[in-house]
Amino acid sequence: MRKIDVHEVIDNARFNRFHWMVLFWCALIIIFDGYDLVIYGVVLPTLMKEWGLSPLEAGALGSYALFGMMFGALFFGPLSDKIGRKKTITLCVMLFSGFTVLNGFATSPTTFGICRFIAGLGIGGVMPNVVALMNEYAPKKIRSTLVAIMFSGYSVGGMLSAGLGIVLIPSFGWQAVFYVAGLPLLLLPLIMYFLPESVGFMLRQGRNEQARAVLQRVDPAYVAQASDTLHMAEVKGTGTPVLQLFREGRAMRTLMLWLAFFCCLLMVYALSSWLPKLMANAGYSLGSSLSFLLVLNFGAIFGAVGGGVLGDKLNLPRVLAVFFAIAAVSITLLGFKSPTPVLYLLIAIAGATTIGSQILLYACAAQFYSMAIRSTGLGWASGIGRNGAIVGPLLGGALLGISLPLQLNFMAFALPGAVAALAMTLYAISSERNASRVTAPLSTAKA
Repeated sequence: MRKIDVHEVIDNARFNRFHWMVLFWCALIIIFDGYDLVIYGVVLPTLMKEWGLSPLEAGALGSYALFGMMFGALFFGPLSDKIGRKKTITLCVMLFSGFTVLNGFATSPTTFGICRFIAGLGIGGVMPNVVALMNEYAPKKIRSTLVAIMFSGYSVGGMLSAGLGIVLIPSFGWQAVFYVAGLPLLLLPLIMYFLPESVGFMLRQGRNEQARAVLQRVDPAYVAQASDTLHMAEVKGTGTPVLQLFREGRAMRTLMLWLAFFCCLLMVYALSSWLPKLMANAGYSLGSSLSFLLVLNFGAIFGAVGGGVLGDKLNLPRVLAVFFAIAAVSITLLGFKSPTPVLYLLIAIAGATTIGSQILLYACAAQFYSMAIRSTGLGWASGIGRNGAIVGPLLGGALLGISLPLQLNFMAFALPGAVAALAMTLYAISSERNASRVTAPLSTAKA
């Protein structure tokens, strides 16, 4: 009888076809998740004109999906620790895809807002679960990089949303971009077939034979035997999962993560919702304004992947602190008149250090929390962060409503970047102190 450490097998596995498959399907889900989320910023100028919405009303309407995302993250994160990631992801895809399609049939702001809220439940619920699943199966050496690449699908979805908006809205109306969101429903049988269940969840349910089969696909060098006993530390949590986020020296880092999530998502959704409108007010055409949204999400891909590589080689929390500081500077500079190439560069940098940083925050949280509380930790961090996402569009609407100068609008969007930089600096210091406390007794014992 062999005792197999599951973490050791996964951590030391070489990247192979199985990892490609998990990466592909998780990234595809996130692409449509990002598409469905960014779509509001794409149609916002058209909706304001067609329905006669004031900036404040438009900001409130944009927040319906974000309220849904907050409740979805808080509910579906812990739920997946009970019923499994695969079932939870499937349910979330059905919600966000189905109700985004229904948005295309909305004839009033009320109907539109209700559909956006329900779609938001799925959008918010799917994020922590695909991050947790990718993190669980990724080899240790490239874990941050793979999570960042997977989550870059969010930016690809945002680019698709903006690109299709440029093409479809003038010819077919704003409704057409919502109909495209039905594609994941057609792909759902394939997602359910190919996406693996969490190996930790299978072990909790006593499905050892299935767990051994999956483990052999993770690392073909492992030859499964019926007599193998699979061991996975922290498969079961003790006590209430939410309370575990504050125990064993985790309280400070949990709070700093929540603050960073809040500030980061405020910046992301303020920019995603209002950048086209702000640029239109500055004198750019609708097509040019949407192209700025395209560049914002394009920059995010480089920020996420580049930051993931740096995080694997250096220190991910410190990389995030630097990214947030750069975000504050670049967003502030957007409010000042610049040559067009410089403006595009600043928007790309802002995307890299806001949306890109959001992606890296998920990777940071996934690595911080153990298997037993990972989905709960990610769900609560994301859920708390959604309050910032709700504030972002409302803040933008309020600022436009009082007709502030362009520079002050962008300075207000930049301030959370400085706060997030401070939060991640404190997180990094707390992590290093905690690590020194753990290693000190070990070195004393060896002596």
